[in-house]
Order: sequence, then structure tokens, then C-alpha cells
Amino acid sequence: MRYPEAESNLIELKRETPKNDQIVKTMIGFCNTHGGKLVLGVADNREIIGLSDSEIENLMESIDKSIADSCSPHVLPRVYAQRFGEQSVLIIEVSEGMNKPYFKRSEGFQKGVFVRLGRHTLRASPEMIDELTWKSKGFDYESLPVFQADWEKYLDLSAIETFLKNRKNARDFVLDELTLRSYRILVQDQARSYPTVLGLLLFGKNPQEFFSEAMIICSHFSGIDGREVIATVDCEGTLFNQFKQASAFISSRLYRSFTIQGLQRTEKLEIPEIAIREVLLNMIIHRSYALKAPAKIAIYDDRLEFFSPGSFPGPLSVENLKSGITYLRNPGICKIMREVGYIEKMGTGFITVFDAYEKNGLDVPKIFNGENFVKCILPRPSNQRLATQEKLKSEIGVSEFDQMLDLLGRSPEVSISDVMPVLSISKSTALRKLSGWVEKGLLERIGQTRNTRYRKK
Repeated sequence: MRYPEAESNLIELKRETPKNDQIVKTMIGFCNTHGGKLVLGVADNREIIGLSDSEIENLMESIDKSIADSCSPHVLPRVYAQRFGEQSVLIIEVSEGMNKPYFKRSEGFQKGVFVRLGRHTLRASPEMIDELTWKSKGFDYESLPVFQADWEKYLDLSAIETFLKNRKNARDFVLDELTLRSYRILVQDQARSYPTVLGLLLFGKNPQEFFSEAMIICSHFSGIDGREVIATVDCEGTLFNQFKQASAFISSRLYRSFTIQGLQRTEKLEIPEIAIREVLLNMIIHRSYALKAPAKIAIYDDRLEFFSPGSFPGPLSVENLKSGITYLRNPGICKIMREVGYIEKMGTGFITVFDAYEKNGLDVPKIFNGENFVKCILPRPSNQRLATQEKLKSEIGVSEFDQMLDLLGRSPEVSISDVMPVLSISKSTALRKLSGWVEKGLLERIGQTRNTRYRKK
């Protein structure tokens, strides 16, 4: 018999009772994250092994007191047994804590804080501890004041005015401190107003003066291993500018296909542009700006990688991203991005990405929730195309293949009479070769008459 739920950031399965203080660390991790339960007597593959009645009885008598005495602030778990057929398991469950950060008394505040990341319980970094502290007080990092910055000097008031005029459902406004505080651009402390992290990131004249790592490093590598850099750019300035710079860099490094209908020429990027847009926006909006690390985008022959500092902001897993559930690390940034028109509907970003890839017949994107980072991989079809080209070269011949590509590069459609002088062949030979290339998938035939033409498939 199998346990009905799989391991996740909310559930941990253990075949046997963990030794030492692993149970305490797991409970602290759950309390500091989104709550959860530890199930004893279940193997990693969800097979129910069960615990003996005596082991369950001993644990139920001691485990709750052991956890309460070992944790600060106190953690009060719910401990109970559950029967599945002939086997019994023990479940230790806690809710998300209200007094974060929780820590192990014997290791102290600096070393004893643990969090859940994916299916693992890990020791929290100093940045994680800071974020837990802000959250417990009802703050987000984006809304913290930057005391060393004079808001009238460092905020671009004309950019803020443009935003207020052009936002969705725009109303009459007065560009004063009250309006700026309503958007968390300013915050008041000790009767003085200071720009917030959000204010400087979105509307600062030079955000990197205060947040040097709040940037995106875009790199294009040769091959698939990242050993040779072809081109790189640091996207800086406001988050709006970073989005535009990164979008332009990615677009300039990918392949495009062209089609001509009548007098209209249309082009299509090899990866759905909507997928790139959604992943890039997700990285900018949901990354942790408290972590002193840049976001990164890497372009390889077979994929694009988006690396975002900070793990998932809520009880999400890679498996349920298609469900449309949304958790916001930076709600103020998200609100402004939505009013500007960058976001249409909340919770649809990754749904759009997966749908776009499926419609275009591309490999499924991959998302990894790591220790203090999220990585999204968008596969490129380029590798498939290059493999096909190499196969065709071997069958057709490198010289003729390159000559045909050059000819089709000058004109989207060719006729038999166009091919004859380029390859120095007769009409019958040109017809035979073109027909063979149609069969191999290199070309497609347009029309069946004397005006038959050929174009790249």
C-alpha cells in the first residue's frame, strides 16, 4: 500500500524514526516556512512500511515535549497515529509559525534556524534569517526604508508622474508624499519620509548606487557547456530598464524564421516570445532583492537558463506551478507592474509558458527550486535543427547544401531555373535534386504547374 501524498516542501516521509535531533530540525523548518508534517513509517517511494505499536506509543509520550523544549520560541506539534490496512504510521504536524524565526536552542539564533526548501530541511543563511524576521513583523524587504537616500534627490519624480498618468484606471492625482506612500515608494519613519527599496528599484535615478547586485547579467555561450562567452551585457538601471535590456539581448541572440504572404513579411522567434516575456517578468518581480546576488540569463545552443536569487516565496512546488497559485514576495512591485500593464492576470505566468511550448511542439520547460535560487530552463529547438542540417549535409553533400542555403537566403522562394546556374546542372537534374530535397524535408513545393517554386520548410 502506498501513502496518498508525495514528498514536498510540506511533507517529509521517513521509513524509520530519525536519529539525533533531525525531527526537531524538520519541525523548525516547517514552522519557519509554511508548516507541514513528518510521516514516520513510509519509504521514499511512498510504500507504507509502518512502525510497531510500542515504537509509536513511546514516541507519542515523548516527542511533543522534546520538540517544545528544544525549540525557541516554543513549538507545539500535533502528534497522532494513522492506520493504513495492517500498518500504522506516526504523523508529527505543525502549522506555519507566527513568531519567526524559530531556532534550535542548543545551536542558538545564528546557527540554529532551519527552513524547508523543496523536499529538504536546510540551515538558514543570514539573509534568510533577516527575511524571516521582517516577515514576522509584517514587513516585506521591498517596503523597508533606505535611510541614506534623500527621496527628492534620488527618486526620478518625472518617471513617477508618467507612471501615475498612464496606469490602468488612472484617476486624478497629486504628486505628494501621501500618494507616494500609498504605492510604498516612500515610507515615513520618525516624522521623516525615506525612499523604500521598491521606490529606488522602480523609480530611482541610479538604483545600483544602493543595490549594486540588483541587476541582470545576460550571457551568450558557445555550445552547451558555458566555456566560451560569445557576448555578454549587464542590464542595470530601474527594473523597467532591466526588462527592456534583457528582452532586447535575448531577442538579438536567437534565430528567427521569415514568411512572406503577398507584400507582407512576418517573422517568428524560435522560442515563443510570450514564454520569454513571462519567465523574465517572473524573475524580476519575484526574486529576492535582499540577497546580494545578480539575476542571470544564459543562452546556450540548446536552451535558455534564467537564474533568480531566492527560492519560491510560498508553499509552491514545481509540480503545481500549472495550478495558477500565486504567492508574492514583492507585492508592491507586482502591483505597479500590473498597473503599468506588464502583467495581465495574476497566476497565469507559468501556465502561459507551458501552453506556448506545447502549442509549438517544443520540449517541456524545466523549473528547479534550489537552495536560495530558482532556475527556469527554456529548451531551444536549435539543437534539433542543427542535427537535421548535419544529417542533410551528409546526404546531399556539404557544397550543394551550402549553395542552396545561400540561394534561399537571397530569395525566400526559388525555381528550377534559379537552381540550374548555381549548381551548374541541367534542368532534369535540377528537378530531380529539388524533388529529392522535398522528400528529405529540406524544401516544400509550391504549386504543381510550370510555375512551381520551392522554399525552405
